[in-house]
Amino acid sequence: MKTKKYVEDLRTKSIADLNEELVAAKKELFNLRFQNATNQLDNTSRIKEVRKNIARIQTVISEMKKASK
Repeated sequence: MKTKKYVEDLRTKSIADLNEELVAAKKELFNLRFQNATNQLDNTSRIKEVRKNIARIQTVISEMKKASK
């Protein structure tokens, strides 16, 4: 149920906002991978969660671009 709410929230944003959120998520993923490599990461499932969120953001962006054509 939490993911449906997240996707609905993404669909209300503009493409510019989504691109900003995508950049932030990619930076977070980079930091998580870095922490994992140096054995500082406690919650490794967060990497999987962030990867899925990146995919969700990219999907919503592509849907919006397709709808605007």
